[in-house]
Amino acid sequence: MSNRSQGERDAVTVEIMYAVVTASLGALLAFGVVAGPVFLFGLGHPARGLLLLAGTAAAVLAFVGRTVHVLWRFSYAGDGARPQPSQPGRTRPDS
Repeated sequence: MSNRSQGERDAVTVEIMYAVVTASLGALLAFGVVAGPVFLFGLGHPARGLLLLAGTAAAVLAFVGRTVHVLWRFSYAGDGARPQPSQPGRTRPDS
């Protein structure tokens, strides 16, 4: 059994879904930017293959990079990386 509360488990689930959704959108954008000319201009075989391969590589890198970035940031958010006010409703830590 885990020591995490239901709220903590829900927060992890939401953060993972956020990472996957935003990473998917970023991967789609990266693929479109790199491989888009293939579909817009109807390029020939050598250029078509190269751009599709480069677009796929860019999409994979964008997906992995975004997912790691979001989850890495989330994993350190609760470890004192960002100090929280000592009293709820206060905006400065020294209040």
